[in-house]
Amino acid sequence: MPRRSDLGMGAGITRRDFLNGIPLGLGATALPGALGWLTAACSDPGPESAVPDGPYPPALTGMRGAHPGSFEVAHALRDRVRRGEVWDDSGASDGGSFDLVVVGGGISGLAAAFFYRQAMGPDASILVLDNHDDFGGHAKRNEFTHEGRTILAYGGTQSIDSPATFSAEARGLLDDLDVDLELFFTAFDRDLYRSHGLGRAVFFGSEEFGEDRLVGGYGQGAAGAFAAAAPFTDAGRADFRRLFDDPGNPWPDLDDAAAKERLAATSYEAFLTELAMGAEVQAFFRQRTHGLFGMGPDGVPALDLWGLGYPGFDGMGLREGDHARLSLTARPNPTPEPYIFHFPDGNATLARLLVRALIPDAASGTTGEDIVRARLDYRALDRPGASCRIRLNATAVRVRDGAQDASVTYVQDGAQTRVRAGAVVLACYNRVIPFLLPELPEAQREALAYPPKVPLVYSNVLLRNWTAFVNAGASSIYFPGGFHASASLDFPVSIGGYEFSQGPEDLIVLHTVRTPCLPGQSARIQHRAGQAELLRMPFETFERETREQLARALGPSGFDPARDILGLTVNRWPHGYAFETNSLWDPPYAPGEAPHEIGRQPFGRIHVANSDAGAYAYTQAAIDQAHRAVREILAG
Repeated sequence: MPRRSDLGMGAGITRRDFLNGIPLGLGATALPGALGWLTAACSDPGPESAVPDGPYPPALTGMRGAHPGSFEVAHALRDRVRRGEVWDDSGASDGGSFDLVVVGGGISGLAAAFFYRQAMGPDASILVLDNHDDFGGHAKRNEFTHEGRTILAYGGTQSIDSPATFSAEARGLLDDLDVDLELFFTAFDRDLYRSHGLGRAVFFGSEEFGEDRLVGGYGQGAAGAFAAAAPFTDAGRADFRRLFDDPGNPWPDLDDAAAKERLAATSYEAFLTELAMGAEVQAFFRQRTHGLFGMGPDGVPALDLWGLGYPGFDGMGLREGDHARLSLTARPNPTPEPYIFHFPDGNATLARLLVRALIPDAASGTTGEDIVRARLDYRALDRPGASCRIRLNATAVRVRDGAQDASVTYVQDGAQTRVRAGAVVLACYNRVIPFLLPELPEAQREALAYPPKVPLVYSNVLLRNWTAFVNAGASSIYFPGGFHASASLDFPVSIGGYEFSQGPEDLIVLHTVRTPCLPGQSARIQHRAGQAELLRMPFETFERETREQLARALGPSGFDPARDILGLTVNRWPHGYAFETNSLWDPPYAPGEAPHEIGRQPFGRIHVANSDAGAYAYTQAAIDQAHRAVREILAG
């Protein structure tokens, strides 16, 4: 195992406007009786961090996502309400009146503002509030600058997944924003990594498998050949080959429908046990499902993994097609498309396009391509007198529906302001809404509080080159037992004048995924435990674990973390993916009775729009729920 001194923890990495996880300029604020105090780091970071034209959050590195300063007010609100107290906003200043106030500047909130303006005209007054220092919600843009060159990466929402399945409203929004999907068939280089002999690899750690060994070719050939190269025992190799080639049928007496019902009530871990798979196969799959479900196989229904093509089901003779208990993520796609609809900053480009449509002065350009390299002017987001304003670092603490209008009170820089609104869209986390609006009916409060989001971390590592990956023959690495479950070279997309890495000697971003879990517990308990873990974990831990993990996997191929890591951005999302119903613990709800359906009901002038309201952790759900909320407003 590499020594700490060999990892480069003392080496200089790109940390623009970042000290110890706290963005420079985060003011120390006091909110008497609510927050006490917040600590801010204030120091001159040197010329590298000097950003012209005002603040520019995408260039911040270090701890991002739910960054320090973005959640403390909301946590103070939560704690106060749980003590049976009421948030006192009697001293709030008057912030004026708007036709629409949106709480939450993610894709759903921005789409709601867009749909409302589209219906009501350009003179409609709109205010969007967000608790972060950047808009986009989970659709965050990360930028690295090295020797004058800017490298883009996605810090959250990844891609436009299966656009052929989008609703007419979601697809119409893409058209309105001038997103040309056909362009990706040439912009996304599907042959780049393959042309260098790269594929999927697995790093077997000594803690689980007796030795450190990186094995390539996973999923690219016969299971027996991969098993022969892996550090399995003879029994483990036999199990692995049997799982892929001849798993058998553990329940031969069940017909198709009954078998699927049983799979829906059985975790994949338990299903592997039913197939008599030993400890080595169980250990191999321990983190395989983390990136998609935020849990290991102990918390994922076997039926979902049958739908996604995991091994072990071939001997059961199951009929292809949909099934009522399949999660939305696992349901078959009748029009499968290549996974290529990805901007260099992920769906942050969609958020930036929405902002430019709402506030044209914020960015130059007119097309879905030129926004990629456009530098947004954050000073333009909240200009007095503008018909649409986006107010960052502003956390909502109280929402009311009154006789004449609605109101929203928010905290910014320690001061409280109340704005009036003809309508309010709550495009924030569902579980926050009962604290903002305690007057809601109890059944609706319980429904909104039911689903915790899935915690996850997307880290981006700027690398000097990717020659070690070529030497290892790997473009992505799965870690059955690592701190990060996976590490992948970024999607090779060149678009709008932005050029992806031109070859192994060139700069590149490595994307890693971590989802903290509490194996053996229900999904909701696991997610809540993971949220707490992420909020406790300092940036130094992420940096050390990242350096050590890459050194162990790629050191024999020439990787040196002290030399090759140039920058690190940790996108920490304690409240990440929207919660989807899980057939291991959630009943098959009748139409209209699921928690997300009860929770999204309008309350006077107040409406709910977010991916939580669709119980589906995808961009199209965020857009669809925004359109529904605005449709409710217009129906009046």
